[in-house]
Amino acid sequence: MTRDDGRENANALDDVFSARDSIFSEKLLLDVGHVPEPEHIAARNEEIRRLASALNPAVTGETPSNVFLYGKTGSGKSLCAGYATNQIVDTASENGVSVGRVVVDCSQENTETRAIRAMVRRLNDSEKTGLVVPETGVGRSQYYEQLWDVLDTRFDVVLTVLDEVDCLEDDDILLQLSRATEAGKIDRCSVGLVGISNKIKYRSQLRERVKSSLQEREIVFTPYNREDLHAILNNRTAAFGADVLSEDVVSECASLAAEEHGDARKAINLLRHAGELASSDGSDALTVEHVRDATTLAERDRFRALFAGATIQQKATLLAVVSLALVEKTRTFKTPDVYAAYEDVCADTGLEALSKRRVHDLLREWEFLEVLDITRTGGGRARGSHLRHRLLEDPSVILSVFDESDRFAGVGVAAGTTRTTWSNI
Repeated sequence: MTRDDGRENANALDDVFSARDSIFSEKLLLDVGHVPEPEHIAARNEEIRRLASALNPAVTGETPSNVFLYGKTGSGKSLCAGYATNQIVDTASENGVSVGRVVVDCSQENTETRAIRAMVRRLNDSEKTGLVVPETGVGRSQYYEQLWDVLDTRFDVVLTVLDEVDCLEDDDILLQLSRATEAGKIDRCSVGLVGISNKIKYRSQLRERVKSSLQEREIVFTPYNREDLHAILNNRTAAFGADVLSEDVVSECASLAAEEHGDARKAINLLRHAGELASSDGSDALTVEHVRDATTLAERDRFRALFAGATIQQKATLLAVVSLALVEKTRTFKTPDVYAAYEDVCADTGLEALSKRRVHDLLREWEFLEVLDITRTGGGRARGSHLRHRLLEDPSVILSVFDESDRFAGVGVAAGTTRTTWSNI
């Protein structure tokens, strides 16, 4: 290669590495973790009103009600909990009342000890309490003792948000926190719980004594409709440059999201992906075609998020269904066929095959995540009934996420067989 050729190649790559972007002006607004200004929280006024009403006693230093928020992913539960609790903290401060707020992600802090440790470490201020909370080497009871000390030393009320509370291994922490005052663990401070769960039937799993102690209010978040999603997306339009985003594009994103799931996070991701496609192809504006092309990218993002929290065995059960769908050219299968494909996956990877009952439980978890639909179908006279597992998503999209995963690089489905080969597991 000559020196001139090198300069030519470098010039050709200039645009790739430049910071210019005619599509986005403030892309961070399309981050699903971005919390909009209060006036831009769409379609959840009633839920916020009910939540604020339950927590309002904290403003004057009294004990708030416990509240559990239920609804599908992307229905605004965490957003509303964050906004309402922050407002309570600010209003209480104006009244001279010290209200603490702590959020625990129970999908990560999924044991009683981890959750309590996370609470005490985030609420503690060693300069005010004189306590040093170690990361390890302390038992559960000691973490509780430190927590009670921190609460009574620093606060009049503490609002504890337990996000994805259904991921906790047991309900002991709910009992301890809801009975702390009654049991004499804390004297000055009171505790209010805000539990957030995607599982509407979570309460039925709790022990009766926990239910009795909680006496919680329940607020159900229904999926967003098209008008709701349209309003939510309109609140993010400042992410784009002038004359980039048309009403048709916003309407298309809202319509697609409403038809499929009513999930605000997916709608926002869809709009972001459409913008990225427009930016990468050098367009000056988003089009409806960009939105439609972005649907596949949005689904890949969704599965990346699901895979991040899935176990190897969960992935193995899903890969079994995906391999069947790609080979058989259908998306609905009986349980014996799924289990046979799962055994093939385990044989190829050296995984220990779980029992049929355990695999059934794992498949139910994918159903909860709306990846599968499982129905019981009558088999006719003397043939009994059976379960049918229907894959709701494009198997090639799911497989592409396996392909790009470091842990599952090299995944492939051999033609004409349900045999699957994994490498680098």
